[in-house]
Amino acid sequence: MAESTVWWLLAGGAVALELLTGTFFLLMLAVGLAAGAIAAHLGAGLAGQFLAAALAGGGAIVLWQRWRQTRITATSSRANRDVNLDIGQTVHVPQWEPDGTARIRYRGADWTVQLQTGHLPQSPGRYQIVAVEGNRLLVRPSGQ
Repeated sequence: MAESTVWWLLAGGAVALELLTGTFFLLMLAVGLAAGAIAAHLGAGLAGQFLAAALAGGGAIVLWQRWRQTRITATSSRANRDVNLDIGQTVHVPQWEPDGTARIRYRGADWTVQLQTGHLPQSPGRYQIVAVEGNRLLVRPSGQ
């Protein structure tokens, strides 16, 4: 059996295993294995094939990680509307405590409400949720 055939079989196996497990890194490994197969087709020795596979597979993983990191925004999931549908909702705060917090009933549960940094407690009224930290709602005056 030709060396390139072994590389292609390994690449196909990595893709099949990725389909079963959902591990994206196996696809990057398959890219490396395909690079080893191409190197074998081009007549490279075994060391050259392994080098091509390692560089392509490792490089694909590094590029994927960098691309993913550039897509991650500074906003964490606690303040991301795509992750938490409570972000942007309004709540009624009937009374503020001296420490700047309040207790409200929201979605059938009791929550502690705290004002977002830079906002001062106002009279009772409507506030917009800007983040959820555990069982604490971080809010700002509605309309700001």
